Amino acid sequence: MGFLLIIESILLMLSAVVSFYYHEISGDAFLISASITIAVGVIFRLLGAETREQFIGKREGFLVVSLSWIVLSAFGMLPFIFSGVIPGISDAYFETMSGFTTTGSTIIPDVDIVPLGLLFWRCLTQWVGGLGIVVFALAVLPIIGGNASFLFDAETTGIARERFQPRVTQVAKRLLFTYVAITSIIAILLWLGPMNAFDAVCHALSTASTGGFSTKQASIAYWDSAYIDYVITIFMFVGGINFSLIYFLFKGKYKKLFQNEELKWYFFIYITFTAVITIGLIYSGKISVAEDAFRTSIFQVTSAITTTGFSTADFTSWGPFYMFLIYCLMMICACAGSTSGGIKVIRVVVLFKNAINEFKRQVHPNAILPVRINNQVLPVDVVTKILAFIFLYLLILFMSFLVLSSTGIDFEDSITASVSCMGNVGLGSLSDSGHFGHLSDTAKWYLSFLMLTGRLELFTILSLLMPAFWRK
Repeated sequence: MGFLLIIESILLMLSAVVSFYYHEISGDAFLISASITIAVGVIFRLLGAETREQFIGKREGFLVVSLSWIVLSAFGMLPFIFSGVIPGISDAYFETMSGFTTTGSTIIPDVDIVPLGLLFWRCLTQWVGGLGIVVFALAVLPIIGGNASFLFDAETTGIARERFQPRVTQVAKRLLFTYVAITSIIAILLWLGPMNAFDAVCHALSTASTGGFSTKQASIAYWDSAYIDYVITIFMFVGGINFSLIYFLFKGKYKKLFQNEELKWYFFIYITFTAVITIGLIYSGKISVAEDAFRTSIFQVTSAITTTGFSTADFTSWGPFYMFLIYCLMMICACAGSTSGGIKVIRVVVLFKNAINEFKRQVHPNAILPVRINNQVLPVDVVTKILAFIFLYLLILFMSFLVLSSTGIDFEDSITASVSCMGNVGLGSLSDSGHFGHLSDTAKWYLSFLMLTGRLELFTILSLLMPAFWRK
């Protein structure tokens, strides 16, 4: 935790540089925040100096990963508080947790008046959280001398990750290299369009991480540019692909990309929903120009399925049919091992294949019908874990509807907020204001917990709450 806080203090200093470059007084808030963060980080390192080589097991890995998101969000909210932009602790913590978990939901009613340094910090938190706080740290510093794989496995998501041959620290470095390369390409392409350098960098950070924070209140619609829409659409889609596959693509290993079953399903769902919404918008007369309908549809579909949360149109005004499709995408989401949230395509595919097998067993009760992914048989325990994950995911969503409703939020907004925060989407806006600022403190803290639970995919964070997990 000390190492992680020291890294965060460096990122805070980077944001201070941006603030001072634009002659903003918020730079002082970053300096104070960075000083407090590095001081606590050094104290943590000194306290743990004698035990830093101690073996880390699964329980310790789960604890470190969970604490990293909680503690770094607590220190990451300090610039908002010291600058006075978000004076309340509940609001500041919600905003920061939304950043680190790449949710993109906000309590700020008008981001156009927020200092540029703080806008950069919001996007930077998403960029770090997109790769994963611990994975990012493993790539930068040799934090753990023992078994770092428990940390890596506790934070990276999915059931069918492509495994590298080197040790975990080398895996983290390669993922970070791929991440930085994609972010740099996005920034350059956006800068070549109507965006200035600052907006291009911020939106590159948000796009690569599929986060969704923008420097403009109108989001991507502010530029009203087909070029910007298509560039961000392409790289949002890329952000929804398993980053291990993208790395192999950079290495020229194209077969791994085209043979991956999850990627094929991801593309199929993506194309199908885009086509249905495009045709529907044209024939319903909601958007008369075919190219506009296609561009709007593919952008919103990509934003929803990758849990980015950017918008160029208000899809809620299209009608309940289109809202239902978008919310389905917000729950299914993209590939495991990507920066997206939600259930993930691979789990939906396994659920579908297992259901088909159950129908076949009705006719052939003695048949052995395993679930296969990429022509490999999935172990029964993996299939069971997926079924448990989906059940828990839906159960927590249902419970969240009730919890949020009890705080005074109407039922429709309770559904919107729960699906948005649990899936780390940020696309669903509340009907009253379009932001979360008017919610009660209880609702904000609960939604912050929901964002963390969704980002760490349920088991990592919920395991810590089970007494049996801590028994020897």
